[in-house]
Formats: sequence, structure tokens, C-alpha cells
Amino acid sequence: MTHDDILRAIETILRDKLNHAHIDAFAPTARLNEDLYLDSVLILEIMLALELDHGVVLPEEAISRQDLDTVDDLARLFAEPAAASDRPAGPARDLSFARAEREAADRVGVHGEDYIDIKVHCFVSGVCHAVKQKSLDHRPFFFGVWDAGFSVDDRWRLAYHTPEISHDFFRDWFERLYGPKVRQWYRPDASKEDNLSTMLELLRGKKPSEFLMVMLDLFHLPERENKFNQNPFPHYLMLEETEDPDVWMVLDPDFRWEGRIEKAKVVNAIMQPTVGGGFIFDAAEVHAPSPIALRDYFLACFHQDENLLTSAARDTVRAHVEGRSGVTLADLPAALRELPVISIRKYALEHGFAFFWRSLQLSNAEFDVICDDIEALIQEFKALHYAVMKLGQTGDEALTQPVFDKLDALDALERDLKRRLAQTYRVWCDSRGLLHAPCHDIEEAVA
Repeated sequence: MTHDDILRAIETILRDKLNHAHIDAFAPTARLNEDLYLDSVLILEIMLALELDHGVVLPEEAISRQDLDTVDDLARLFAEPAAASDRPAGPARDLSFARAEREAADRVGVHGEDYIDIKVHCFVSGVCHAVKQKSLDHRPFFFGVWDAGFSVDDRWRLAYHTPEISHDFFRDWFERLYGPKVRQWYRPDASKEDNLSTMLELLRGKKPSEFLMVMLDLFHLPERENKFNQNPFPHYLMLEETEDPDVWMVLDPDFRWEGRIEKAKVVNAIMQPTVGGGFIFDAAEVHAPSPIALRDYFLACFHQDENLLTSAARDTVRAHVEGRSGVTLADLPAALRELPVISIRKYALEHGFAFFWRSLQLSNAEFDVICDDIEALIQEFKALHYAVMKLGQTGDEALTQPVFDKLDALDALERDLKRRLAQTYRVWCDSRGLLHAPCHDIEEAVA
């Protein structure tokens, strides 16, 4: 197919197969997310339809392309397949713990002041905003994010957010590590109206050093970035009053955005029946965590011998293949639809490595290798998601084994990363005179 043929095929898929609500905005220059509201799942669905319905072959390595902005970019991906990476496949080389004092002194790379932050967990990003304002390192708090909780219901569907998932683990550890009490002002047993009244009273009376967090449905706040185009999209933001009673200042630390939005629009997103939650804490109480507390938090979070998301995905695929609970292969794509939202949490591994790397002043070049492997892990989740969608849509059981092979490969990649992280953690403990694991009394755990 020519480039123009592929453009016409994409338009046909959006209009006739997906019945896309924003088809009027279709054009080669239309932006996939901002103009057409296509999330990563819908883009994969277009790719799969091009392959299955139009016979266009897409090299697997192209599925994870990151530079897709417009419809034309997507079309050229098929017309001009990306060249395979020159980097050999397989695990990265073992770490060599060479000192890098000059890199650290020059504040370059992972040691730099402007080291890139990540967007993977709105509650964690919110409380960490206060830590960063105190010029303290917030990165160790992300130890708990790469395996953060998700749910699997009785129909074998994965979800990153359900009413049963709480933030108590992160709340408790934030208080133990950094000091401030994170008070939950939202009462699940109260009405939406009563909770809104509570929030408005807190907002009027809060101190300048206090942060008020509220959960809203980001899908109903189009002024904000919604790369996943989730509906609903539960998300925590922070609010401040302005000199205009009809406008609030909205702070979104997870997406690194701050701006003024009409109060009525924010309230509408808060009052959606799909969401409910809110906290308040005083940033004036933030202090640096002790090494012992950081060690104990790492151990509380670290599942070296189990990759929770991969295991849940494997069980979900197997349940659909075997027809458990009445589910079929046709149900599989919907069951794993939120896999991209959950798998991006693996970027938190970068913050885990970065904390130890900066503390130990290790080589920036070695850290870059780690980051490449974390990126490879996340892109392999994309390839898995595509394979799962293909299996579900075709019902071809011959595609089952390749899916399990991808799950095994993901397992191996993440285990290797965790092995290296555990190795780095032990070196960090040695540098601080700490036992790798606490004694019965953690205050006596200093070696």
C-alpha cells in the first residue's frame, strides 16, 4: 500500500470500525492525542486493524515507536518501517561499581540538578512535590511504585484504580520517612455534597504551607493532559484559591503542570460518581529521612523474586485461554486494556537506581545502560499488549504460545533489573554501615 492508501485506511478504521467520535478532526496533520483523542490502546487497535483487515505488515520493533505525534507519523510507520536497533538483544552487562566523583562534582547526567522526573503515580507525585520544595531527594519514595497495587476482578480484568485500592501504604510510609501527617479529609461514607463542603472549608482556611489534594475525573477536565484518554480517569490534583472566586489555581505534580481553571469545571470533575478521595498535609513539617527508615522502606516494597504485574497478566491470559469464570479469548483485550497505565509504573525503577547512583556517586554511563533496559522493559509490555489484542481479536490459539513467550521474556528482563537493583542496594547499605536487613529491633540494626 502507498502512503496515501494507508492514510485512507486509517480514516476508514476510525470511522467504520471504531466509530470514532472525533473523526471530523481527521487529517494527515491531526495530532493523535490532542486532536483525535487517541490513547495508546486505540493506536494499537488501528495498527492491528491495518494488519488484519488491510494486510499491512508492521515489524514488531516498530510497535514501540515513541515519536508518533500525527496521523502522518503513524502512516509513515507502515510505509517506512523503522530499522532494527543496532544494540544486541539480551540483558545489559553486569554493573561495575566504578566511582565517578568528577561526574558527581560536575552535576551531569543522573547527578544533575535537572534530572528528568517521571509521571507514574499521582498520589506519590503529589506528596513528593513538598519534598522537592525542601530541596530533599524525593526519589527513594518511588521504591513503592514499580510494584504498586492494582486489582484483578472476578472476570479476570486488570484495573489500576478501584474503590478497594487505598493509598494507606504510601501515606504511612510518607509520614515515617518525611514527617508530615497526611490527613484524609474525604469521607467515603458521606455524600458527594458533604465532601465538597468539607473541601471548600479546608481550601478557605488552609495555611500557605499546606497542600490540599483532591481526586477528580480527569476525563471531565479537558483543559488537562490526558495521554491515556481514560474514561474515567481518576487522578489527584492540588488546589489553591486565587484572587478570583470563580477561578482556582490547579497544581498537577504528576504531569508537571500548573495553571488557572474555572472553579465550576474543577468541581464538575470532582463530583463525578466515578471518583472520590482527598488529603491535606503541611509541607512545613517535611524533613530528610534517616538511612534506617529508607532501608526499611526499600525492603517493605521490594519483591525481588516476584514480578506482580507480569504474574497477573499471565494468570489473566491463561484464564481466558482456559475459559475460566465464563470468559473467552474475545474478552481478553478488554481485560488487559489498562495494562499500559499500570506498566508505565516500571519507570519508577529509574528513580530507585537514581537515588542509589547519586548517593554512591556511580558512573553516569552505567546509569544510562540501566535506563535503556528499563525502557526496553516498558516497550516489551507494549509488544505484549499488541500480541494480546491480536490473540483476542483473531481467536487464533496458535498465537497463544507467543504471548506466553513474551511474558517469560518480560519476567526475565524485570528479574535482571531487580537483581542489579538489589546489588546496588547492598552496596549502599555497606556505605552507610547498615545491615542489609533489620534486626528484631531496627534501632539496633546498624552494623
